[in-house]
Amino acid sequence: MAENNEFFREVAEDYRRDQIAAIWRRYSALIIAAAVLIAAGVGGWRYWQHDQLVRAETASAQFDTATKLATGGSGPEADKAFEALSKDGPGGYRILARFRAAADLSKRDAPAAAADYEKLAADTSLGDGLRDLARLRAGLIRLDAADPAPALTSLQGLAAPTGAFRHTAREMLGLAALRRGEYEAAGRWFDQIAGDAETPQGLRQRVEVYEALVSGGPVTVIEAKPDAAAPPPMTR
Repeated sequence: MAENNEFFREVAEDYRRDQIAAIWRRYSALIIAAAVLIAAGVGGWRYWQHDQLVRAETASAQFDTATKLATGGSGPEADKAFEALSKDGPGGYRILARFRAAADLSKRDAPAAAADYEKLAADTSLGDGLRDLARLRAGLIRLDAADPAPALTSLQGLAAPTGAFRHTAREMLGLAALRRGEYEAAGRWFDQIAGDAETPQGLRQRVEVYEALVSGGPVTVIEAKPDAAAPPPMTR
């Protein structure tokens, strides 16, 4: 019985070797080509990773340089550096450079900065969160414009119950209404803030002050009048 088992094992091994040899003869070219492609793919992937790392390090250095120029008061030079990075840098740094350039420009030219933020808000290649952030920054800048109506409309859209920036938008809308003397409208925005379970604690404390101002209503300022002239002293 043992001899029979050994015989069958050797026959099975010979059969497997013959099968492997037949497969190799038939598909050897394909196997070699697949191995070459796999090796090339791994090498290409590693090269791409290295290239991305180098580009990210270069962009980081460029962004740091541009930031130092901006904080050092070299606005035009910083603008050029951010613009170059926004065109040639990796994806994340291109977006970051555009936002930072608009923020620095707002200190020198608010309308132009608002226009840059609006371009970011209209860029469909960006995520919804970044577009809403750009819309918020543009709205905050344009609140002080001669016609703040477009900014108010934009902020109202951001103040929706599911908006990521609803807290800031509601606060700014409430303060804008308060500044215009529209106490009822201001109170509605502040009530939304107070009733939102996710309102940050710092904002919740500020709203208490805002609501006190709303409750007090308009302040009437009475012009002080000079005291009546004292009668002249009586003479004897």
